Amino acid sequence: MLQEKIDHLERLLAENNEIISNIRDSVINLSESVEDGPKSSQGNFSQGAGSPLLPSKQSSLIVDPEDCSFALQSGSRNSDVQMLDVYSLIPFDNPDGGVWKQGFDISYLFNEWDSKPLQVFVVPHSHNDPGWLKTFDDYFREMTQYIFNNMVIKLKEDSRRKFMWSEISYLSKWWDTIDKPKKDAVKSLLQNGQFEIVTGGWVMPDEAAAHYFALIDQLIEGHQWVEKNLGVKPRSGWAIDPFGHSPTMAYLLKRAGFSHMLIQRVHYAVKKHFALHKTLEFYWRQNWDLESGTDIFCHMMPFYSYDIPHTCGPDPKICCQFDFKRLPGGRFGCPWGVPPETIHLGNVQKRAEMLLDQYRKKSKLFRTTVVLAPLGDDFRYCERTEWDHQFKNYQLLFDYMNSHPEYNVKIQFGTLSDYFDALDKEDVTIGKNSQSTFPVLSGDFFTYADRDDHYWSGYFTSRPFYKRMDRILESHLRAAEILYYFALKQAQKYKISKFLSSSHYMALTEARRNLGLFQHHDAITGTAKDWVVVDYGTRLFHSLTNLKKIIGYSALLLILKDKNSYNSYSFDNLLDMDLKQNSQGSLPQKTIITLSAEPRYLVVCNPSEQDRISVVSVYVSSPTAQVTSASGKPVEIQMSAVWNTASTISQTAYEISFLVQMPPLGLKVYTILESASSDPHLAEYVLHNGNVKDKGIFNMKNVKSTEEDITLENSFIKLRFGQSGLMEELINKEDGKHHEVKVQFSWYGTTSKKDKSGAYLFLPDGEAKPYVYTALPFVRVQHGRFYSDVTCFLEHVTHRVRLYNIQGIEGQSVEVSNIVDIRKEHNREIAMRISSSINSQNRFYTDLNGYQIQPRMTMSKLPLQANVYPMTTMAYIQDAKHRLTLLSAQSLGVSSLKSGQIEVIMDRRLMQDDNRGLEQGVHDNKVTANLFRILLEKRSVVNMEEEKKSVSYPSLVSHVTSSFLNHPVFTMTEKIPVPSLQLLGEFSPLLSSLPCDIHLVNLRTIQSKVDGKHSDEAALILHRKGFDCRFSSRDTGLLCSTTQGKILVQKLFSMFTVASLIPSSLSLMHSPPDARNISEIHLSPMEISTFRIQLR
Repeated sequence: MLQEKIDHLERLLAENNEIISNIRDSVINLSESVEDGPKSSQGNFSQGAGSPLLPSKQSSLIVDPEDCSFALQSGSRNSDVQMLDVYSLIPFDNPDGGVWKQGFDISYLFNEWDSKPLQVFVVPHSHNDPGWLKTFDDYFREMTQYIFNNMVIKLKEDSRRKFMWSEISYLSKWWDTIDKPKKDAVKSLLQNGQFEIVTGGWVMPDEAAAHYFALIDQLIEGHQWVEKNLGVKPRSGWAIDPFGHSPTMAYLLKRAGFSHMLIQRVHYAVKKHFALHKTLEFYWRQNWDLESGTDIFCHMMPFYSYDIPHTCGPDPKICCQFDFKRLPGGRFGCPWGVPPETIHLGNVQKRAEMLLDQYRKKSKLFRTTVVLAPLGDDFRYCERTEWDHQFKNYQLLFDYMNSHPEYNVKIQFGTLSDYFDALDKEDVTIGKNSQSTFPVLSGDFFTYADRDDHYWSGYFTSRPFYKRMDRILESHLRAAEILYYFALKQAQKYKISKFLSSSHYMALTEARRNLGLFQHHDAITGTAKDWVVVDYGTRLFHSLTNLKKIIGYSALLLILKDKNSYNSYSFDNLLDMDLKQNSQGSLPQKTIITLSAEPRYLVVCNPSEQDRISVVSVYVSSPTAQVTSASGKPVEIQMSAVWNTASTISQTAYEISFLVQMPPLGLKVYTILESASSDPHLAEYVLHNGNVKDKGIFNMKNVKSTEEDITLENSFIKLRFGQSGLMEELINKEDGKHHEVKVQFSWYGTTSKKDKSGAYLFLPDGEAKPYVYTALPFVRVQHGRFYSDVTCFLEHVTHRVRLYNIQGIEGQSVEVSNIVDIRKEHNREIAMRISSSINSQNRFYTDLNGYQIQPRMTMSKLPLQANVYPMTTMAYIQDAKHRLTLLSAQSLGVSSLKSGQIEVIMDRRLMQDDNRGLEQGVHDNKVTANLFRILLEKRSVVNMEEEKKSVSYPSLVSHVTSSFLNHPVFTMTEKIPVPSLQLLGEFSPLLSSLPCDIHLVNLRTIQSKVDGKHSDEAALILHRKGFDCRFSSRDTGLLCSTTQGKILVQKLFSMFTVASLIPSSLSLMHSPPDARNISEIHLSPMEISTFRIQLR
């Protein structure tokens, strides 16, 4: 069997000898480790100089040869439009296009519609930001509730009227305030097609900084609410305001069961190019898709904005005259100087012909005779007068046009789906003889510019404190969801009344909604007013606090020896998470565990679906701390100083660190106490360019920087630092090669021109200037048993580089932590640049939403700010021999402006508005923590032509490193020792790790159909990652294998039985026609799949 696999692989990948040798090694390792018997769950606590824990046998990764083929053959070669090529083609010369400033003159012949009349759908809508210039609640109170109230009245007055809505956060808030007759009225408007829910997510999310976990979660939250309260299923996507668009969103909509979507904010030069080639409507296909299974029809709006002046046609001066909210005497008029006129018998012909001329011109940019004309703007249709002005005047125009056959037009109000349905009919009639009328496109729409050199790459970084907090909330929400569902099942089994499943579920729901709200395109983007930012932060903080409690309550139930004793404990003094945040704007701090001779429990949670070896660190009150495993054996510990400032140590707190090997999604129990027999390994310190007054129990040596080199090393890597404490070189121990990997900081200013950088825009004053310090900084070097680090104290950054001394995956990359503080700066942005000897030329790679990798090209024909892209979880550069990856625990802007460089913008402080409506700068900066890992990998020999592909994949090591970085282990301690409390040694819910390439996105308890409570089912969401095998895989430290995407359901859980497992659409909205209980899960690479699961 093994030999067959090797033979098959040799046929499949004849050119890739190195992969084959790696796999041969893996297969040999596999057969050896099978002979050695199963690995002990206790781990191997070896003593001595090497990295403790885990014999090297266990760290061999077994990859199924067929699992390597996907990345090799992948890439949608059959797209008609590849965005990377489009950028090469466009001149970006920005000539004046006449009335359509960024376009061109459009002309037509009057007889063009003789054989086939123009069909126009005028689509009324109101764009409601869930927070921007006002908070979510203020907007609702002052504006949004009136839009809904008036909608119910005004749509009923005339059955030809239509309206649509996308943000469920607002709809659900209103729903809670209205009576049954009003609810019934809304349902009947939905039933008769006058009212449509589009997208139906909790918000209209940003698509650059948002992680796919949160994008899916807010989609589920919206769709579940709509299903329960309205009984409809949204079918068209509507994204008119996010600042650039990601194919990840297209994929998620497709898998949620959508067939059509619409986008608006795309670079003006791309819009013009697409308009010229009539490719504004296309099938959007994923870059990685080898067939057409991810195709979703997409309409790109052609003009500058989604407001009425820019949606009826190319001339805003004319279109503005058909926005009847701007009639003379109203609050605002038309900036082009010609106001609208009320329609009456005397002017209807002239006005109808003016408007029809615009619709006809607009139709010339598309391939069919169906025209979409949105009619709305921000917070429109608040007042009844606006409903009357818009609907009555348009109806007069419609009636006139429709009653004149010589115009060859059929015009009416419609919803988005009305338009797409008409288009589908048209496509079928045109497409009978050939393939579809529409081209296939692959790629993304970043970075957005709406005019001139105004690139919206500033918001990729703006308010980074909250971009980090967002991901911390995500990791807590995911852990809480998983532990809650497991605990719910045990509470049901043992009839434990005190596990307050309903109130915990309400807190979970609130956390989902607060996280969902923050994905809004003015929230995670950092583009709202200061007090609105505080409102978002307060919601995130409130939910973080609640989730920590849910994790504690759930974990306790899962590891209690006697489940029935749960009812007798008071919860305020039981498990407590060890990180505390005092307010929405402060950094989390570790709590100090007060030790005594009486042992107390310390519980470690592994939220990852992989077996994991990690270093766990806690703060304790005593230097004689001892940690024992569940079996009563003392565990080796490293003791380090707790620093109050750069050069003073705490005399009352000590950090202890120890190694844990944890089961996937599991809990491991230790005890901690004060003991005379404790024997910690004390960390040793070397201080450069500074001194520490009271050294306490630690050995600290002072040196002048010139005296000795600074180095850190573990069994994989050796690092060398310069005199200023910044990394300069990385030596790979596998082959002994030296690699330049230099960390530097730099500043960007803002341009001296009139338009300057702000919350949205990045308009720098040229290339970054180096970060200058007058004296050498204070550098603190720590050498310890389980980790060593170098911390360098600059005025604006506390920069720490740490190396873990473990055989696991976390020993293979370098942890970089920056505490950034630019609160005293004016119009400056601080960047971290990593320079290397990698010959990457002008190519680099960034992830989109933590879901997929998008190749990028730094283009000299574009300004610097146009070459900055969003990074959600990683960016990398590579040449034929190596790949250097920067993995990130928060979304930021990233670029590679010169060969061998990766640069990330960490914070920005700007003193002025950038004229995009916010009317303020960004000067509410916080002390912000940024966390990264740097991974250098050796590539197998690669054909450099391959590099020009439109697709690229991380390695398995990179994927798992990213997962561990974004889902750190959680530690909890007993607040006060409770002598009667008896815990199990561990909770291990899975029979084994999931395959290395399968990530458990969420296990999310599903709502009950009736009240705000939970059902017995959960949504099991799995993602099979695409990965590149062409890396040295010797001794990867991965404790898993790959299985061609197959999981046997009965072999999944150890402590639960699967009562049912039924495939579903991504957001639970649809069940496949043949939905039935399945016994084997099979996922294709890159796919995210949702299942309804019931455990017992």
